[in-house]
Order: sequence, then structure tokens, then C-alpha cells
Amino acid sequence: MKNATKYITKNLVISIVVFLIIAAILSTYSLSNSEPEKIQVSQLITQINEGQVKTVVVKGDVLEIELINGAKQKTEKESGESLSTLLSNYEITPEKMAEIEVDIQGQSGLGYWLRVLLPFLLPFALIAFFIWIMMRQVQGANNRAMTFGSSSAREIPKNSKDKVTFKDVAGVKEAKEELMEVVEFLKSPKKFINLGAKIPKGVLLMGSPGTGKTLLARAVAGEANVPFFHISGSEFVEMFVGVGASRVRDLFNKAKKNAPCIVFIDEIDAVGRQRGTGLGGSHDEREQTLNQILVEMDGFDPNQGVIVLAATNRPDVLDPALLRPGRFDRRVVLDEPDINDREAILKIHASGKPLVAGVDLRRIAERTPGFSGADLANLMNEAAILTARRNKKLISIDELFESIEKVLLGPERKSFLLSEHEREVTAYHEAGHALVAHSLPDADPIHKISIISRGQAAGYTLKLPIEDRRMHRRIEFLADLAMSLGGYVAEQEIFGQENLTTGASSDLRQATRLARKLVTDFGMSEKLGPRTYGEKEEMVFLGKEIRHERDYSEKTAEVIDSEINKLIDGAKKTAQEIIKTRQADLEKIAKLLLKKETIEKEEFEELLGKKG
Repeated sequence: MKNATKYITKNLVISIVVFLIIAAILSTYSLSNSEPEKIQVSQLITQINEGQVKTVVVKGDVLEIELINGAKQKTEKESGESLSTLLSNYEITPEKMAEIEVDIQGQSGLGYWLRVLLPFLLPFALIAFFIWIMMRQVQGANNRAMTFGSSSAREIPKNSKDKVTFKDVAGVKEAKEELMEVVEFLKSPKKFINLGAKIPKGVLLMGSPGTGKTLLARAVAGEANVPFFHISGSEFVEMFVGVGASRVRDLFNKAKKNAPCIVFIDEIDAVGRQRGTGLGGSHDEREQTLNQILVEMDGFDPNQGVIVLAATNRPDVLDPALLRPGRFDRRVVLDEPDINDREAILKIHASGKPLVAGVDLRRIAERTPGFSGADLANLMNEAAILTARRNKKLISIDELFESIEKVLLGPERKSFLLSEHEREVTAYHEAGHALVAHSLPDADPIHKISIISRGQAAGYTLKLPIEDRRMHRRIEFLADLAMSLGGYVAEQEIFGQENLTTGASSDLRQATRLARKLVTDFGMSEKLGPRTYGEKEEMVFLGKEIRHERDYSEKTAEVIDSEINKLIDGAKKTAQEIIKTRQADLEKIAKLLLKKETIEKEEFEELLGKKG
């Protein structure tokens, strides 16, 4: 009703404004210069006596006068009185009357009745018009109320111009191969039915945010050339109990009518969380919606041609009933792209963007380990925006490299000015990181050092692995620990313990977190051995909270703290040894940073030699 009132008020205001505009236009027209001059009867008598009047046209009670000089006038006589009587009353002689051409025109009946009735009918007509508009709006609101339980799924027709196929999805080779079975079934179901095979009703796409779950689902529909219904899990749930279940029923009814087709439920964990946990609201609307999804997936024949695809990055919180055979029993995992996949993704997103001749996207792929497909798309977009801001016509490698740092760390903060002492401290801090990483064979090579502020960092040292790694060795973690403490140790050695700054706080936090993982999660502690310590449980109440449940004694907690301290102390000693023995190299790096503010990989290797 609130929306209905809003629509009624809006249309009422529009109608009044339109009416006033029309009235103003008619008013202007009536006041135009072509309107005859209105005079008094006495003035007409004077003009007749002076011989100035040529013709008089009688239209009812209105006298239209044309003078000898061509001017036009008009006046009104008394109702029921003839022109001859009027002139006789004013003692106009017959000779003067004979000089005037008199034309008597009778008034039409329609004009008479319009003039009499229109002033009374017009207000009633306007009121009736407004009532009609209000009735239409109320009827529309009632229709919307009747469709409140309808599904809001967006349909992409099979012949859509925005059709996506597997050619538009780079990487995820295994996932595409797994989904080709679904495509083949939608194209030729008889081949499977004749063998007694049943295609999975539901396919669950699992992967980190930005890995292309939605894009891959659309590609399946594009390859099979079938309609594609897209809806988010959160669109089912409303504050009214039963609406979500009604929308699920409506969605599956639409899908059955358009079979063969694909139904895609994005972020299914919004309604598919495990039941009975008390999460998701004070009522059971979410659980009712989930129950209806389970019933609908059991309620249609698998060979009917309706395939349900769902996407989530939290498969661990889904209800077991969703994952049982007969529902989402096919699970497809989308991993982060490797270097070859990243290069292919960059080529797709580079189409339509003019690049400088010779730009090697392989170099960009090498610098972006851990980037998802969405990150890479954002990188290319940022490079195009940066090129436009610099008034260039082609995107060069410099804009691409700078976009990587912008995506990783944020934009440059050139207005964030440091004092000379702070610039010096930052230069030695970043030089310490770079020198330790360059000296340790198991640390990743340095690609860039800068003392220009980005994001929350006053400076940064960018190190990247030579190749993608799925597993990491303990010695690599120890090298990362030493590198993290390199900046802290450099400040301590150059400026003394009393002049240490807060610049190393994030490094210390990162080192402590890594050391704790080595001890409690990775089983890489010599004393504690191969086991994990502490159970992590996610609690969602007034925000996200991770609760750590201790499954070890106080004595073991002391050993954990001791092992963490041992790892950090060892990393600090390693960094101190490198910085003390190579202090001259530290000075070289710091002085070059103070001079140029940024050192690229090639210049750094020219200064200290290649790694190893």
C-alpha cells in the first residue's frame, strides 16, 4: 500500500503540472496580438457618427467591428436586443446606418451548449480522470501483491546476443571437461537415456571468489544452446514466512515449461546452510526455502532436461541433504589459475584494448601469482583507465605493471609526504627486506622496491615466485620469516634500538601469524611433532567471528609459545647476520632508493648481481 500511495501521488502531481502547462499555453494564445480590441458601445456609436465603421458582424450578443482603416474591434450588446434597436436608442440616423454593412450570423446550438455547460462539466471531468488514475494504481499494486511469491529469476534466452561459450572461459580445463557431460546431455539426451544413464540433477561449482563460477555456468548454457535462468540465493528469502518456498516452486515450474534448460543459483549458501544451527534469522524462513529446494529437486525426472547449477565459495557450511546423491552429487572445483591460465585470461580481457606492439602478457602473468580471473580483468581495466588519464592512445607495459601494484596495494599516495628522516628510515627498512630476500636462496626473487606510499604502506618490497607452487617447504617459510624481519633488523642496526619506529608493526604481525601456523597447523615444529593444535569454528552472530577452541593443555600452550619464539628468534638472527656482513650493499640500496624512490628488478640485479 505504501508503494501504491507513492505511485498515486506521483501521477497526481504529473497530471496537475500537465494541466497547468496546457492552461498557460491556452492563456498565452488567447492573449496573442491577433485578438480584436474590445471597446465600449458608446465608442462604437461615436465611430459610426464619424463614418469610421465599415462592417458590423452580429454573432449573438457579440458585435465584431471592422473599421475603414482595417482595424478590428468587438463589443457586446444586451441579450435579446437587436442591433437596429440599439442604434435607434442612440439616435443613429438611417443615413448613417445605411453606410454600414451589417452581417447577422446565428450562433450554433453546439457552441451555445458548450459555452453554457463546459464551465460546470470540466471540473467533474478532471476529478473523474484523477479517480481513474488512482484506481489503476491501486489495481497495479494489488497485482504486484499477487505476484509477490513469484520467482524473480532472470532468463537469458538461448539466442541471446550476450551468449557465452567455453571459448570465452580461459583455464579451468578439468572443470570444462566435467561439464561437457551436461552439455552433451542437453544436446542429445536420447544417447544417455537409451543406455539407462541418469544425468546428475545438480552440479555444484566450488571455488574462491572471482574464479569464474557464474561465467562457467553461462558458458554451459551457451554451449548447449538452451535457456538460462539466473537467480541469487538471497533473492528467495524475504521477511515473510513462506515467500521463499513459493518462489522456489515458481522457479522450477518455469524451468519445466522451458525444458531443456539450466537453472543457476548463485551463492546458494545464503539458503543452503546447515539446518538446526540457529543461523540465518529468528524465524525458519531460510529453512523452509531450503526444504522446498530439496523437495523440488526430488520432484522431477532427471531425464526431463532441467539441470540445476549452483555456485558457492563456502561448501563447508552447506546442509548434507543438499550434497547427497540425487541432488548436488556432482561437484566441480575451480582452482586459482596457474601462469598459463593467467596468460590466456589476460589475452581474453585484452581484446578490444589497444596495446603497444610487443607487449608480452606472459610477463604480466609471471607477476600475478594468486590472482583470480576477476583480479586479472580488473587489472586490464585499471591499465586502460590509467592510460586514458595519461592521455595516451595505447596501453604500455608500464601501465600494466603499475596496475598490478594498484590491485595488490592500492593507488599511489603522492600527497602522503614524509619528512627527510622518515624517508631515510623507510629506505633502510625496505632495503633490509630486499637484501635478506636476495641473500637467501629459498626466498622469492625481488621484482620491485619503492618508498612511494601505496595504500596503508609507507613503502613496499615486491617479491614474486619464479613458478606457481601448490606445496611449500619448511625452509621456504623460514626464509619468508627472515625476510619479514629484515626491515625491523635494518632499522635496529642503522638507527639503534632506541630509535626503532612503528613501521615494522605489520611485518611483526605477519611473522607471528606465519610462525604460529608452522607450529599449530603445518606440524613443522621439532618439539611438538606432526599434529595440529586448536579447532577453528565459524560463528555468525552480529558479524563474522572465528572461535578457536583449545584442545590442548596449558603446558602444551607454553611449548607452543616457546616454539613460536624460537622460530622468530632464529629468523631474526638470520636477518642480522646478513645485514651485518653485507652492510655496504644495504647502504647502496638505501641511497639509490632515496635518490630514485623506486628500483625495478633489472636495476636491483645490476646493483647486487643475480640471485644465487
